[in-house]
Amino acid sequence: MLKSLFNWKVLLNLVVAIGVFVGLVWLTFRWLEYHTNHGQEIPVPNIVNKSVQEAIKILDDSGLEYEVDSFKYDPKYRPFQVLQVYPAPGSRVKDGRAIQLKVNPRTWARVEVPDVINKYSGLAFQRLEQVGLKVGDTLFEPSIQKDAVLRILFKGTPVKPKTKLPRFSVVDVVIGSGPMRNIAIPNVVGLTVKEARAVIARSMFEVGLVEHEDGSKDESDIIYYQDPASGDVRDQGMQIDLWASKKTPAELSAKIEQLNSVYRMKVDTGLPPIEYHEIPAHQEPVYEAPANIPAPAPKKETPKPAETKTEVPKTTTAKPGTSTTDTKPKPTTNTTTSNNKAATTAQKPAEKPKAKKVVVE
Repeated sequence: MLKSLFNWKVLLNLVVAIGVFVGLVWLTFRWLEYHTNHGQEIPVPNIVNKSVQEAIKILDDSGLEYEVDSFKYDPKYRPFQVLQVYPAPGSRVKDGRAIQLKVNPRTWARVEVPDVINKYSGLAFQRLEQVGLKVGDTLFEPSIQKDAVLRILFKGTPVKPKTKLPRFSVVDVVIGSGPMRNIAIPNVVGLTVKEARAVIARSMFEVGLVEHEDGSKDESDIIYYQDPASGDVRDQGMQIDLWASKKTPAELSAKIEQLNSVYRMKVDTGLPPIEYHEIPAHQEPVYEAPANIPAPAPKKETPKPAETKTEVPKTTTAKPGTSTTDTKPKPTTNTTTSNNKAATTAQKPAEKPKAKKVVVE
């Protein structure tokens, strides 16, 4: 078997096979070098701070491809200015290599308007600021939804939720200021249901129950009755019930009288008006005794027993021939004065002598 391996024919075939294999490998590498431009490199030009139009022209002349990506907007730079390049300028790349360009956009990125309609104004303002929108003017409009957002305006035009606006755009917000009071009810009797809806909406009311006589929902039916009646005053947002028919109100007089007995209350004006008297606060009631009941007799007070201890006043007797202790001279009075004093004392009732306590030693 070893002798057969060293046969010249076998060796020749083996050499030929090795030569073919080496030739295929060499051809493959040569083809790859030609296809990939092996050894041929191009330096990346410096296109930073240039406009995107200038940068694209320079890359085309250099035989390089490019990919433009929008960078975060920076107001310090010009719109469409190249801010970054990858690979960095000065790097050597092959012919046809794609160069990535980071370009400053024209303005801020667009954001969606959040759905804050019919939401509380305080929460709506926070949501608008979170997405990057600024609130400009706050407008108030009469509405039953007090302090709720009714509309969002951008440059005077209403915008719907999820509309895309540039970031940091200024929007105006319309907020409900509460319902208007004492608005006159419009007269819609004789109008069609469609016309009545428009009149009620313009008067800032809402359509309530709409009852058709034949059970249909034809908007061309004629209104022959409404509640509340025209001329009454109600607050904004109140509902107005309607009764419609294909007949005229004159043909439905009996039906109208029946509805009046239910929805129109008659007030009797012949009764005297009720008078109300205000009672002062904290007033004690006064009770009077009946005239036929005699007044109660006064109670007799029982005299208290005199105390046993009595006090004996000490008296001093003046000896004859001696002067009294009072050495002051007595004032002299006129006889008329003494007579007047005597008359005054005579007019006063006699006073009872007061009992004196006597202490016996």
